[in-house]
Formats: sequence, C-alpha cells, structure tokens
Amino acid sequence: MADPLPLDATGRPTELRTVDLDRFFAPRTVAVLGASDTPGGQAAIMTTKLRVWSEARGATLYPVNPRRDTVDGHPCFSSLSDVPGPVDLAVVLHPDALAGFAEIAAAGAGFAVVFAAGFAESGAAGVEAQARLEQLVAEGSTRLLGPNTNLNAFELFDTGPQPKVALITQSGHQGRPIFQARQIGLKMSAWAPTGNEVDLEFADFVRYFADQPDTAVIAAYIEGFHDGRTLQLAADYAAQRGVPIVCVKIGRTEHGRSMALSHTGHLTGVDAVTDAVFDQYGVIRVDGLDELQDVSMLFTRAKPPTTDGVCIYAISGGTGAHMADLCSASGLSIPELRPDTRRQLHQWIPEFLRVSNPVDSGGPPSIDERGPKILQAILADPNVGVLIAPLTGSVPAMSLAMAQDFVAAAATTDKPICVVWGAPTTDDPAYEVLIASNVPVFRTFANCVTAVKAYLGYYDFLADYRSPFAKPVRRRSARASAGDKVLAAAGAEAGDDGALSEQRSKELLAAYGIPASRDVLCTTPASAVRAGRQIGFPVVVKVASAAISHKSEHGLVKVGVASAAEVHRVAADLLERAARLVPRSSIDGVLVCEQITDGVECVVGVSTDELFGPTVMVGLGGVTVELFRDVAFRVPPFDRREARRMIDQLTASALLRGFRGAPVADIDALVDVIIAVQRLAVDHAGRLAELDINPLIVRPQGKGAVALDALAVLIRS
Repeated sequence: MADPLPLDATGRPTELRTVDLDRFFAPRTVAVLGASDTPGGQAAIMTTKLRVWSEARGATLYPVNPRRDTVDGHPCFSSLSDVPGPVDLAVVLHPDALAGFAEIAAAGAGFAVVFAAGFAESGAAGVEAQARLEQLVAEGSTRLLGPNTNLNAFELFDTGPQPKVALITQSGHQGRPIFQARQIGLKMSAWAPTGNEVDLEFADFVRYFADQPDTAVIAAYIEGFHDGRTLQLAADYAAQRGVPIVCVKIGRTEHGRSMALSHTGHLTGVDAVTDAVFDQYGVIRVDGLDELQDVSMLFTRAKPPTTDGVCIYAISGGTGAHMADLCSASGLSIPELRPDTRRQLHQWIPEFLRVSNPVDSGGPPSIDERGPKILQAILADPNVGVLIAPLTGSVPAMSLAMAQDFVAAAATTDKPICVVWGAPTTDDPAYEVLIASNVPVFRTFANCVTAVKAYLGYYDFLADYRSPFAKPVRRRSARASAGDKVLAAAGAEAGDDGALSEQRSKELLAAYGIPASRDVLCTTPASAVRAGRQIGFPVVVKVASAAISHKSEHGLVKVGVASAAEVHRVAADLLERAARLVPRSSIDGVLVCEQITDGVECVVGVSTDELFGPTVMVGLGGVTVELFRDVAFRVPPFDRREARRMIDQLTASALLRGFRGAPVADIDALVDVIIAVQRLAVDHAGRLAELDINPLIVRPQGKGAVALDALAVLIRS
C-alpha cells in the first residue's frame, strides 16, 4: 500500500495520490477474464474490441476462460495465474465480478476493470457487494476502474500533436456525444469512464490528463464526486498547469439539510457548495452535453486571448444586433473599434453601414476581394481578442467564399474566429470547408456565446490564480487552543440540538480576534437597567437562551431602547414572552447590548457539508438573509484574495462601496472576519457543525466590523 498522504486540521489530504496511469492507457500486457468468441455474444464483441485496442498499442492480449482452449484462434488460459509474466491490465467480462477481481488482485496485476453493474447503484445487496470489493482493493496493490463501468476507455482515439479533449464520465452513454463529435473535427485523446469509483476516481484522471502535453481541455460528466477534497486538489492541479476543466455536474436541484439551525446551514445545499468550489478553482460548469462539446472544442482550437474584446462581423445588421444582444447580456465586452480601423473598413464597406462593432458588411463586400481585407483589419485592431461571425442561414452565393476567407484568416492570427453555422442543413460546401478546418464552428448563437464567455473567463481567472495548497500545513495555534476551551466549557450547556448561547458563541469569536458588541447578561429587569446606564442609551435588549436559536423571529429582540424605564419594561416583557416558548430554566436572562447602526449588515457563517466539510459563507445580513439569498460560499483553504472575490460576487457589494453617497465600508475588516472564521471552522471541524455571525455590522472605513449576534452549533452525537 502507498504511504499515507499528509492531512490538514480537518483530516483531509493536502496532496493528490500518485497513480501510474501510463500502465493503464499504454499497457504491455492485457488479460481478458471471461474472453469469448461466440458469434453475436456481448463477451465476444468486447473481447474483439479489446484485441483491436491492444494491437493498436503494441500490447499482448491474453484471453482467460477455463471453458475454452482458444479464443479467435489464440491460446486461452484457464486462469490468470497461468498467464506468463506480469499483467499490466486485466478486464473482467464474466458476471462474477468479485471472484474476477480477487483473482486479478492475487496475481498482482497493475490495473483491473470491472465491467459489471449490480453494485451500490442497485440496492442493499449491491451496497454490500461493493463494500466487499472496496475491501479487496484496500488489501492489495491492484488499482480498479469501476465497477458499473464500460469499455469506452478502449476506443481508438486521435494521435498526433494536435490539442485534444480528454474525457471523464461516470456514465458511458453521456460521453458518447463528445466521442462522436470527432466526426466533425473534435480531437480526443482518451476517455475515462469511472463508474462507481470504488478506487480510481475523477481526481486521479484529472491529474494524469493535466500532465499530458496534448491535453488542451478536460471535459467531464459527473453525477457525484467521490471526495470533495480530492476534487479541490485535482482542480487546483489542473489550474496550476493551465488546463481548463469543463464539467456537466447533475444535481442542481438537491436540497440542503432540512434540520439546519443557522441561516448558513439553510442556505448551503450540496450544489451551492459545488458551484463555489468550481468558482474557486476555475472549473467551467455547463448544463448540456452540447455545451460541453462546444466549450471544449473552443479550448482545443484557441490560444490564450490577447484581450477580452469581442467583435461581431455579419452580413446583416439584424444578425449583428441579435448576436450583440446575446453577448452583452452574458457580460462579454463589445468594444468600439479604433477610429483608424473604422476608416479602413469604410474603404470597403459603404459609409451608411455600421462598422464600429458590430461590423455590418451588407453582404457583397464579404464575398469578393474586399472580404479578406475586412477580416485582417478587424483582427489587427488591438481592442479585439475574439471575432464572432454569425451566419444565420446558408446563402450559397456568399457562404462558401466567406467560409474560405475565415479559414485563410484564421491561419494568420492567434485570435479565434468563431463561426456560427446557423443553417439547419449541413450538406453544404461552405459547412464542409469550415468543419475540415481548425476554425471553431458552432451550430447556435447561444452555444457560441457560452463558449466564448467560458474561454475568456477562464484565462481571466488563470491570470490571478494562486494555489491555496502551496503553503505548508498550518499547525494548531493558540487561538485554536482558546477555542477548544470555549467549546469544552460550552458543551455541557448546549441543548439537544447542539446550539450554544449567544454569550458562548461570542466567546468563541473572541478567541479568534473577531470583535463583538459590548453585552451584559442580566437576570432581572432591574439589573438590565443598571447595564443600560453603564453601556449608554440607546441599547439593544434581547433574550438570552440557547434554547431559542433565532430570537428576532420570535419577537425577542428590541432595538433602540432609549431610557431606564423602557429597559425595565422591555426586559420584563421579553422574559415573559420567552417563558411561553421554552421552560424558564432554559432562559439565562436578557442581554443588554450596545447599539451600533453606522454600517452595513452582513452575515458570515460556517456550515458542514457532507462532501466538502467546513464551508464558509458571506452575504447580506439581517433578518432577510434567507429571503434575498445574496450569499457566496468558499471551501477552505482560501486566501484573502479569494475572500475579496466572495464579497465582489454579492449584489450587496455596492452597499459596501458607498452606494449613493453612503460611507465606504471597512471591507478589509470584513475580509479579516472571513479569514478568521475560516481558521475557526478548520480548527474545530470535528466539533463545530454551524456558525452564524448575523448581523455582522461592517462600519465605515477604518472603524472595523462588529458581531452584533452569533450562533454556534456543535455537532450532535
């Protein structure tokens, strides 16, 4: 077995494991258990497929079947132990997959593929069978692909140095459109159909493909990730090497845990966290297989952009306007062409037609000697990084000449020329010219825009990317020890739901240097009056009880209490109201707190995701946080730059930057709190289930941020 990987404070690895997948994709010897040559049989078809694949790679194939002497005229072995020499790759075709893998593991083969289904995807008996398979893998050194996979890894792929797509899918059928796109010019280097991922998983193949010199992009169809941390590490590995990952991840509609107590817990669903991780590491998420194909195709045919400006070139003003609308709505930049470019264009395009961007040629100038000159002038403009040329329908008198000009121009520039072939027919000479070239060709306006946005967005992300795993694992700090003491003291006080009182929750924040309001716990209205005078009116009065998680929702918080008499009356009233909700023994009294109003109400919190572990949230705070859901998530580890990106993604970030003359908020202080909460979440990952700081008031620049309320929830045993 391999040496254990280094772990962080959450118990998760900080490095990917190393798997020699060269031995899988380029084996010297291949054994087929259950090999057959019975005409029309599935095993015979797969045996032939594996033989063709092996011969193409110069590998020796050994059929293994105790019921046959030969298969396809080749000697057949009774068992794997009879095969001469070491076996790099063994494939189980017979139905007894467990026995087959046990035989392979005993022989010490490098890799095994279990084709059979009937494991965890099929019910309780399958779950038990998969557990036995996992145990066999753990006890040996043989790496396993599957079970519940197929033989798509053994297709014949493209060779040569061209940039290619490497494909990872958990469903063989869902990857078929990408494979078939080779018929329209997409180059593909390999396909990893991972199935149930008992052993080999998405992350192993990402690491391998990212290291291959001909991998331009990794395309993936994923139903569920095996491990959240290995996803992070794999995406980080690819980002460091500048290899984009484009992914269809199903499950957008999964609900978050219904029993969550904090706002953060309510707002965090599995898919929301997956989206956040994708954003952290530059993974491009698309919804359809057609988008997966088209976005991946653009990365195989385009070099990194020189600028993010998009120019639209059409033979119709309506076509140009339509495409401009779609580009603008998606956030793409459509810059005005430079004056000298516009003057050049009007040498060949009539003055009454627009050439500022979009460029409308009106038609005829695009099909004679003026066409190449127009293209060269646009491509030479430094404001242009991408040229989009939409052809709504085939116009025989124009389409072929334009297609030929696009192909010729593409050979002279590193700027991508993205052609949209909008005609419903493809039996057209112009279409054939485009498909035979290296020009990115799209069938719909929308997919072209999606691909260009993904392409430009990825390289914008990459320009500032810094690996969060580059730093050594941080040791537990004095703050972590202080937090341990708070949680140890609070544990006995926590209710059945694990919730801590506001006072204890703020003590935990204090251990990490997060400022909180001045509060005084009072057991009687009279003591509340004394506290109000001590703090200074107006004050906030709220019930203190770990048994009531969201006091505002029950009317147990009163803001702006401005006199001693009012404090006495409010304290008595709140205690009486609370006693109608929970036993008096669970009410600690009332908190009298300083009132701070000069700032923007935010929320910073932590939830525990089943796949990713501690997850940090920031958003617009107050009682409406779940209504507006203006929040952003990140999964540790992340740095201050990433915390700022979280803030920038909020619609409410305009409020922090001084909306309509309001003071600019102390965004640095908000970043400080986010980073401190991240450390807190990691340090206490095994103990802390949820944390809400809401509201966290972010005061004007230079005045910091203050936690006005907090709720910490321990993991319930």
